[in-house]
Amino acid sequence: MIQIKKTPMDLINDIYSLAYWMTGSEKASSELVSRTYLNIQVDAPETELIRTFRECYIETYGQNTELHIPETPGTYRGLVESLRQWTADIKLSVLLSDLSGLKHAQISAIIGKPVETIRLWLFWGRKFLVNDHLLRASA
Repeated sequence: MIQIKKTPMDLINDIYSLAYWMTGSEKASSELVSRTYLNIQVDAPETELIRTFRECYIETYGQNTELHIPETPGTYRGLVESLRQWTADIKLSVLLSDLSGLKHAQISAIIGKPVETIRLWLFWGRKFLVNDHLLRASA
Protein backbone atom coordinates (compact mmCIF):
# COMPACT_ATOMS: atom_id res chain seq x y z
CA MET A 1 0.00 0.00 0.00
CA ILE A 2 1.29 3.44 -0.89
CA GLN A 3 1.44 5.88 1.96
CA ILE A 4 0.96 9.55 1.11
CA LYS A 5 3.23 11.90 3.02
CA LYS A 6 1.36 14.90 4.35
CA THR A 7 3.09 18.25 4.70
CA PRO A 8 2.46 20.58 7.64
CA MET A 9 0.21 22.73 5.42
CA ASP A 10 -1.90 19.66 4.58
CA LEU A 11 -2.48 19.18 8.30
CA ILE A 12 -3.38 22.73 9.31
CA ASN A 13 -7.10 21.95 9.68
CA ASP A 14 -6.32 18.90 11.83
CA ILE A 15 -3.98 20.95 14.02
CA TYR A 16 -6.61 23.66 14.41
CA SER A 17 -9.21 21.04 15.43
CA LEU A 18 -6.81 19.64 18.02
CA ALA A 19 -6.09 23.14 19.28
CA TYR A 20 -9.78 23.94 19.59
CA TRP A 21 -10.52 20.73 21.50
CA MET A 22 -7.54 21.34 23.78
CA THR A 23 -8.29 25.01 24.52
CA GLY A 24 -12.02 25.42 23.94
CA SER A 25 -11.54 28.87 22.42
CA GLU A 26 -11.23 30.10 18.83
CA LYS A 27 -8.79 32.84 19.79
CA ALA A 28 -6.58 30.51 21.85
CA SER A 29 -6.73 27.92 19.07
CA SER A 30 -5.57 30.41 16.45
CA GLU A 31 -2.72 31.56 18.67
CA LEU A 32 -1.66 27.97 19.39
CA VAL A 33 -1.70 27.04 15.69
CA SER A 34 0.33 30.15 14.86
CA ARG A 35 2.91 29.33 17.54
CA THR A 36 3.14 25.75 16.29
CA TYR A 37 3.71 26.75 12.67
CA LEU A 38 6.29 29.37 13.64
CA ASN A 39 8.34 26.61 15.27
CA ILE A 40 8.21 23.99 12.51
CA GLN A 41 10.02 23.51 9.20
CA VAL A 42 8.00 23.49 5.96
CA ASP A 43 8.96 19.89 5.17
CA ALA A 44 8.64 18.47 8.69
CA PRO A 45 6.97 15.06 9.08
CA GLU A 46 3.54 14.72 10.69
CA THR A 47 4.89 13.37 13.98
CA GLU A 48 7.32 16.29 14.31
CA LEU A 49 4.49 18.76 13.67
CA ILE A 50 2.29 17.23 16.35
CA ARG A 51 5.23 16.98 18.78
CA THR A 52 5.83 20.71 18.26
CA PHE A 53 2.10 21.38 18.77
CA ARG A 54 2.26 19.45 22.07
CA GLU A 55 5.29 21.43 23.25
CA CYS A 56 3.61 24.75 22.37
CA TYR A 57 0.42 23.69 24.12
CA ILE A 58 2.15 22.61 27.31
CA GLU A 59 4.34 25.70 27.32
CA THR A 60 1.39 28.04 26.90
CA TYR A 61 -1.75 26.36 28.22
CA GLY A 62 -0.81 23.05 29.80
CA GLN A 63 0.10 24.73 33.03
CA ASN A 64 -3.43 26.17 33.29
CA THR A 65 -5.24 22.86 33.26
CA GLU A 66 -7.87 22.68 35.98
CA LEU A 67 -7.34 19.73 38.27
CA HIS A 68 -9.68 20.65 41.08
CA ILE A 69 -6.78 20.28 43.51
CA PRO A 70 -6.90 22.91 46.22
CA GLU A 71 -3.68 24.91 46.42
CA THR A 72 -2.74 24.74 50.07
CA PRO A 73 0.53 25.84 51.63
CA GLY A 74 1.56 22.18 52.00
CA THR A 75 0.93 21.27 48.35
CA TYR A 76 4.05 20.26 46.46
CA ARG A 77 4.33 22.60 43.48
CA GLY A 78 6.32 20.13 41.36
CA LEU A 79 3.72 17.41 41.84
CA VAL A 80 0.87 19.69 40.81
CA GLU A 81 2.78 20.82 37.70
CA SER A 82 3.53 17.18 36.78
CA LEU A 83 -0.14 16.30 37.14
CA ARG A 84 -1.11 19.21 34.91
CA GLN A 85 1.26 18.07 32.16
CA TRP A 86 0.06 14.49 32.61
CA THR A 87 -3.60 15.47 32.14
CA ALA A 88 -2.71 17.53 29.05
CA ASP A 89 -0.88 14.53 27.57
CA ILE A 90 -3.79 12.18 28.27
CA LYS A 91 -6.26 14.54 26.63
CA LEU A 92 -3.96 15.03 23.63
CA SER A 93 -3.55 11.25 23.31
CA VAL A 94 -7.30 10.74 23.13
CA LEU A 95 -7.72 13.53 20.60
CA LEU A 96 -4.85 12.29 18.44
CA SER A 97 -6.40 8.85 18.39
CA ASP A 98 -10.04 9.78 17.95
CA LEU A 99 -9.86 12.97 15.87
CA SER A 100 -6.67 12.48 13.88
CA GLY A 101 -6.85 8.70 13.63
CA LEU A 102 -3.23 8.16 14.65
CA LYS A 103 -2.14 4.71 15.71
CA HIS A 104 -0.94 3.99 19.24
CA ALA A 105 2.70 3.70 18.10
CA GLN A 106 2.52 7.12 16.42
CA ILE A 107 1.07 8.72 19.55
CA SER A 108 3.78 7.01 21.59
CA ALA A 109 6.47 8.54 19.36
CA ILE A 110 4.92 12.01 19.66
CA ILE A 111 4.44 12.02 23.43
CA GLY A 112 7.53 9.98 24.28
CA LYS A 113 5.81 7.32 26.38
CA PRO A 114 5.59 3.53 25.84
CA VAL A 115 2.75 2.17 23.71
CA GLU A 116 1.24 0.36 26.72
CA THR A 117 1.07 3.66 28.61
CA ILE A 118 -0.69 5.27 25.64
CA ARG A 119 -3.22 2.42 25.55
CA LEU A 120 -3.92 2.85 29.24
CA TRP A 121 -4.24 6.62 28.84
CA LEU A 122 -6.66 6.16 25.94
CA PHE A 123 -8.84 3.82 27.97
CA TRP A 124 -9.04 6.08 31.03
CA GLY A 125 -8.83 9.35 29.11
CA ARG A 126 -11.95 8.56 27.13
CA LYS A 127 -13.82 7.81 30.33
CA PHE A 128 -12.61 11.04 31.94
CA LEU A 129 -13.49 13.12 28.87
CA VAL A 130 -16.98 11.65 28.71
CA ASN A 131 -17.54 12.54 32.35
CA ASP A 132 -15.70 15.90 31.95
CA HIS A 133 -13.91 15.02 35.16
CA LEU A 134 -10.15 15.41 35.43
CA LEU A 135 -9.19 16.57 31.96
CA ARG A 136 -10.94 19.92 31.57
CA ALA A 137 -8.62 22.58 30.21
CA SER A 138 -9.05 26.28 30.63
CA ALA A 139 -6.85 28.22 28.30
